[in-house]
Amino acid sequence: MPYKTFLGLPENIVAALCYPVGWLSGLFFLLLERKNKFVRFHAMQSILLFMPFALFIFLVAWIPTIGWIIADGVGMPGLLLIVIPMYMAFRGSKFKIPIIGKIAYDFAYGE
Repeated sequence: MPYKTFLGLPENIVAALCYPVGWLSGLFFLLLERKNKFVRFHAMQSILLFMPFALFIFLVAWIPTIGWIIADGVGMPGLLLIVIPMYMAFRGSKFKIPIIGKIAYDFAYGE
């Protein structure tokens, strides 16, 4: 039986829901879920992954003419950044993205 969360859902489902809306869904579940470390790990990883990514796309899009092309070129493949960690969270894995995964793990599991 998977561990329950504040919402009453299994932790793997809530952890997977930390990714679809980028850093906003990560922030939502980080603030909502206070006890489940697995969900807090994936929520923090989502924030650390998508906030700089969204900021980069926002800033690049302001470059005249070529900015939108670069932003689209980076943003579309960036959808894999949603699908892969979301799938791994759904499987119940503590899939750590290099560098930010360790920071998120230390945040959630470190004391």
